[in-house]
Amino acid sequence: MSGDSRYSDYRHSRPRAACSRDGLVIGVSYRDRRRPDPGLACGLTQYRARSAGGDVADTNGTTETEEAPASVRRMDSPESAELTRLAAVFEDLQYVLQCCEHLVSNLAKGPDPVVVEALWTGALVAYVRCFSGRTEVLTDADIDELKMEGQVREFHGLVKKLRDHYASRHTNPRETFTVGVAQNNSGAPTGVAVVSATQPSPDDTAVRQLGRIAYGLSGLVDARMQEAQQKVLTAASAMNPAQLSSLPLVHIGNG
Repeated sequence: MSGDSRYSDYRHSRPRAACSRDGLVIGVSYRDRRRPDPGLACGLTQYRARSAGGDVADTNGTTETEEAPASVRRMDSPESAELTRLAAVFEDLQYVLQCCEHLVSNLAKGPDPVVVEALWTGALVAYVRCFSGRTEVLTDADIDELKMEGQVREFHGLVKKLRDHYASRHTNPRETFTVGVAQNNSGAPTGVAVVSATQPSPDDTAVRQLGRIAYGLSGLVDARMQEAQQKVLTAASAMNPAQLSSLPLVHIGNG
């Protein structure tokens, strides 16, 4: 990930200027469907709709949209369901990238173990969730499609195991404990000792590798989103205005 300016194509929190720091992305909306040239540090802005329940997707996926739509109607179809699943996975990948960005910064300045564990656990959970068999958006085969150098598939498998370790409901992921009996010089027991061994924290290399993979997967999902979005638009275009107006209204706010 270090020095990979392409990483800047796929982070967003709010539409703002894109730049990179230590090879990690610093903000450009994924809803800007034109991917900037590698290393191009310019901002692309995009109207983003926000509903009362949270952020919602943009209206048409283009960079020309500047005005809010007159109305947004909810589409309930196989095409829209596919796009919904893709969008949810894309957002998870963005979250992984954000966690990796903060982790690299925290590890460089003297790590806070609480912050590191929180960010690393969040990144692992979000990453593995992208490969859920229930949504079937990404599979292990997509890792091979990235055609990245190194033992990427092996690292991907390790991340899954790490997720199980850090998100365990039964065991402490930070430390292991051993109970022993203290002895005096004559060998008689004098007390009980509880000895802890701290588990290793993630290092910079592992964090950057996870970010690199999440970045590559973002490209795959983004391309599939564009295809799915076109399918939704095609289905909507087959409906007349009265049919569209009969669909449930999505309430949009500007907050």
